[in-house]
Amino acid sequence: MLRRTLDALYESAAWLAAACMVGLLLMVMLSIASRELGFHVRGTDAYAGYLMAASAFLALAHTLKRGEHIRVTLVLQALPPQARRAMEIWSLSAGALLAALLAFYSVRLAWQSHLFHDISTGNDATPLWIPQLAMAVGTTVFALALVDEWVMELRGHRVTPSSAEATRNE
Repeated sequence: MLRRTLDALYESAAWLAAACMVGLLLMVMLSIASRELGFHVRGTDAYAGYLMAASAFLALAHTLKRGEHIRVTLVLQALPPQARRAMEIWSLSAGALLAALLAFYSVRLAWQSHLFHDISTGNDATPLWIPQLAMAVGTTVFALALVDEWVMELRGHRVTPSSAEATRNE
């Protein structure tokens, strides 16, 4: 039950990231069309930037779970199995700690922006907590995914997926 819930969370974040990419495309197309047709839509550049950042942060967990993050497998493959497992545990521990700190400060930033009524300095005057919320959610889900990987590694249930592209390049 927990495994299905976590996988659904990672998948949902990936779908949100994909929706943000589509939104980014629409913002760029709107900006181009408005320039060509002689009218101006305020904030298209800012919204394109917000959507780009949101898509990157929301996709972090899904990318990790699919084994698409950059890994230094050349070093890991040279180690004996016991040392390789120790390196995996160490790197997952460090990654989970850093991701948890990033998530904490991302959530705190969005919360403070909401409390202080921060708005963007561009002509769109968007409350900054709205785009920052995507970063907070994305980093929180990413931290959860790293802790999930860490627990699975400690239990001996972790299967490190290898992407086909990484295999071809090594």
